[in-house]
Amino acid sequence: MRKVMLILSIFFVIVLALLVYAMFPSLFFAAKGYSAGEIKGLTVVAHRGGASIGMENSLSCIEKGIRAGADMIEIDLHLTADGVVVVCHDQSIDRTTDGEGLIRELTLEQIRTHHLVDAEGNATSETIPTLEEVLDLVGDRCRLLIEIKRTQDIYQGIEQKMLDILEAHNMIDRVVVQSFNDSVLANIHAIRTDVRLEKLLFCKLPLIPVIFDGTFSRFDYEKYNYIESFNFFYGGVDDSMIKDIHSHGKEVKIWTLESPDETVHLAVDAVITNRPDLWQ
Repeated sequence: MRKVMLILSIFFVIVLALLVYAMFPSLFFAAKGYSAGEIKGLTVVAHRGGASIGMENSLSCIEKGIRAGADMIEIDLHLTADGVVVVCHDQSIDRTTDGEGLIRELTLEQIRTHHLVDAEGNATSETIPTLEEVLDLVGDRCRLLIEIKRTQDIYQGIEQKMLDILEAHNMIDRVVVQSFNDSVLANIHAIRTDVRLEKLLFCKLPLIPVIFDGTFSRFDYEKYNYIESFNFFYGGVDDSMIKDIHSHGKEVKIWTLESPDETVHLAVDAVITNRPDLWQ
């Protein structure tokens, strides 16, 4: 019995290793590093404002990302219990502030009683910003890549609220929206067809039309005909897939990168990086 279990365990490990190898080819195959000339041809997106140069998704970090020369600032949206669109990566405030609780169960006033913490875990004077505050800060200095973090049935109506805020700030044409959630992208496209939409995913499985974006789902270009870019985890796409996507008139972004000297080298259109200061 033990011998059978050992054989099955070894078989499972081998299958799992082959699956990882197939799903994330660039972790194994891609060359490393970009030249200065190649970097100039890339759109540089500061992930969470530049998560390695400041407190992610904070106003001060977004300011640092802009001053570092980022072409775009990436932020994440959630909806409070009283319907305010706020900028934070997680569904809770536990990791990034000195407080606790789910954003959807807290009002903005309750959230603002807690402060963002720095890399050492020390509370600062900053609080989680609203989308409106970020738009006021950014203005026309930079474009925004907005990720809507809606899953399942939470944050119903966040798409319309976001669009109303963007319209009030005359920012519709300066914003790109991305999401792992297909229904978010479809909802926005149904409301406004002039908003640029991009699909977040980890990888596409080899040989079959299936992608992994947190769940496994069908992939074809007609399904995503209104999507302008496919934004992959940097290890989850290879040059052949990028070439195929380009042949269909779409772009490719990869996330999340640090130094251009150490990252995989792929013929993409944009990089989403925690260190926008290194990609200039």
